Amino acid sequence: MSADTRRTPAESAILYAALLACAAITLMPYAWMVSSSFKTNIAIFSAQVDLIPDEPIIDNYIEAVTRHPVGRALANSLIMAGVETLAVVVTSILTAYPFARLRFPGRDILFLAILGTMMIPSQVTMIPAFILIKWLGWIDTYQGLIVPRIMTPLGIFLMRQFLQTLPRELEEAARIDGCSRMQTLLRVLVPLTGPAVATLAIFTFTASWNEFFWPLLVVQSTEMWTLQILIASMKQAEVVDWGVVMAVVTMSVLPTTAIYVLLQRYFVKGIAMSGLKG
Repeated sequence: MSADTRRTPAESAILYAALLACAAITLMPYAWMVSSSFKTNIAIFSAQVDLIPDEPIIDNYIEAVTRHPVGRALANSLIMAGVETLAVVVTSILTAYPFARLRFPGRDILFLAILGTMMIPSQVTMIPAFILIKWLGWIDTYQGLIVPRIMTPLGIFLMRQFLQTLPRELEEAARIDGCSRMQTLLRVLVPLTGPAVATLAIFTFTASWNEFFWPLLVVQSTEMWTLQILIASMKQAEVVDWGVVMAVVTMSVLPTTAIYVLLQRYFVKGIAMSGLKG
């Protein structure tokens, strides 16, 4: 680091203090959420604000599991988000490879058209998608929740950008060894796409896990409720037990947090590399 860019101790202290303040502001709602899940309703709405409860209780979690279908809703959300994430990764890789490596008439125009769909609000396509799902008889089914969302333009864009950063010499060597294009993709390129796959998986899993409006349209029975629908139904009760609600919300945050913690190293690398080459 050159002398003119080296920070003084005072500048470093100010920078770290600002970063800590931003982190505290970002994490404060989550800390309050977890704290409230161990409190009674009276303690939650008391004038005294304490993130560490004086008398923490676990009754909220016990009541959430015993009185509400948390286990079923958690399983439904995991199935929906997990299958959708896997499908999006597969379809994005298979679709992005021709745009990144092959030359064919209309390639760039078609790719721009796919990117253009990112500007269309999802609410615009929900009604036609719902009509199609109803025509297929997929209302209140897993395929109705998952199939309309197994391909995303963002995933195609991320995978194309990442594939373009990989040297073509790898493919040429594989072709010399007798590999077909599909074998080259699966055996040579896909093992190198870990950072991009992790980035796409985090984005997709988080979006699917937090999705509320689409499951609200498709789901009709309590057996197919996702966690988001369950939380919304709990908040519509005549008497809302906010401690129990906060317990369910806390449990709903754990899977996305775990996914990010496990993949965050690849996530940062994927974000950096996916935009290196246009």
